[in-house]
Amino acid sequence: MMESRPFDSLIDRRAADMLTRRDLLRRSGAGFGSLALGALLAQESGLAAESKTGDPIDPLSARRPHHTATAKRVIFLFMPGGPSQVDTFDPKPQLTKDDGKPAPKLYLGQQRNLLASPWKFQRYGESGLDVSELFPRTAQCVDDLCVIRSMVTDDPNHPGGCLLMNTGERVSSRPSLGSWVTYGLGTENRDLPGFVAIGPGPIIEGARQYGASFLPATYQGTFVSNMDQPLKNLSRAVGQDQQRRELDALMRLNELHRDRRDDDSRLSARINSFELAYRMQTAAPEAFSLAGETEETGRSYGIDQPATEIFGKQCLLARRLVERGVRFVQLYHTTGGFQPWDQHSDLKGGHEKNALATDLPIAGLLRDLKQRGLLEDTLVIWGGEFGRTPAREGTANGRDHHPFGFTMWMAGGGVKRGIAYGATDEYGWDAVENPVHVHDLHATILHLLGLDHERLTYRFAGRDFRLTDVYGNIVKGILA
Repeated sequence: MMESRPFDSLIDRRAADMLTRRDLLRRSGAGFGSLALGALLAQESGLAAESKTGDPIDPLSARRPHHTATAKRVIFLFMPGGPSQVDTFDPKPQLTKDDGKPAPKLYLGQQRNLLASPWKFQRYGESGLDVSELFPRTAQCVDDLCVIRSMVTDDPNHPGGCLLMNTGERVSSRPSLGSWVTYGLGTENRDLPGFVAIGPGPIIEGARQYGASFLPATYQGTFVSNMDQPLKNLSRAVGQDQQRRELDALMRLNELHRDRRDDDSRLSARINSFELAYRMQTAAPEAFSLAGETEETGRSYGIDQPATEIFGKQCLLARRLVERGVRFVQLYHTTGGFQPWDQHSDLKGGHEKNALATDLPIAGLLRDLKQRGLLEDTLVIWGGEFGRTPAREGTANGRDHHPFGFTMWMAGGGVKRGIAYGATDEYGWDAVENPVHVHDLHATILHLLGLDHERLTYRFAGRDFRLTDVYGNIVKGILA
């Protein structure tokens, strides 16, 4: 056993001196009642009272879901700016026929003319789903896709649209989807973060898109921006034994401080992050390194080509992380800007550049997950905060923001394969068949993970909050 150091004894004596009679009663008698109350509140809120490992203390320990899950983990491929539904996965022959004619509806009080897609669509796979020539490689995986063509959202602006898609609320600060998932389920690998967000460029609204808000700060996403050096300062400056002693001493001081500030989760999160960082020094270098991957795997993700290298590395890193038990990985396609899919002008040039950067890596990810047997219980999601108008914006051959009907797709994790769910009208303007609101999407994602979106709550400021607020219905038509 390691001999106690003078500094440790000083801390222990200081802790004893600071223990008042009120503290003693609270920590012994009242403390047991607090534990029981905490367990009851946890059960009522939907957060499991105990972890799979029997550890009720670690906030990231793996927890039992509310019901049998078909997905264990999530990879969200987020395309900021808004990909155009009528140019990607929702073909509209009538739009092509009526190119240049006045649109059937005003947009923001203005009359605009229809704009046909400059790309051809083709049917792929046994399912015969239509995919634009923008995505020839993803099209080869179409029999694994569940394409939702009837998405709707509430905000036509990028800040509110991104927040709504990622947090369920377009104005005030709310916990992100990844934070809710890790709060409800914990993580399968205690030596790595439970939630990792990866983006090479700036993100609109910044950390609010992957933050924990009023949830305990432990559940915030760990952000990675540099693909060549994902995490800094992983090497130890001192020996492992000495580092452990220093960390233990720091923990005692922090716990003394925390005991008088029970209502603030930030210090607890800091303590947990110190412990996680200590464990990550062994596990993270291997998990975040792509050096061990074969050249063939690298080529399948496109990391050997300049156009696809960055997003290819993001996708490959996502596979490595979920393979090692990370619960939620969010990829932001922010190469060349914080909202690269926002083509108000030069639709053809912009969408072709974005599709070229992402098509091969996405196909590589889907094939790799399937080959490794991970796609069955990994939910992959693709989409942006909204779509784009079927009408031309101005004279620059661009499209404006469009929240009334757009496309996202999902794969794996218990969704039906090779189907198109819902529909927009003949021009791709409004969702007219089986509309799916963002709240419905979130409710369905949680359901696939074994979580009841109405039970997964957190009490804050006198009320119970949830990801879907007071809305959301599970989209049963896409469940396998």
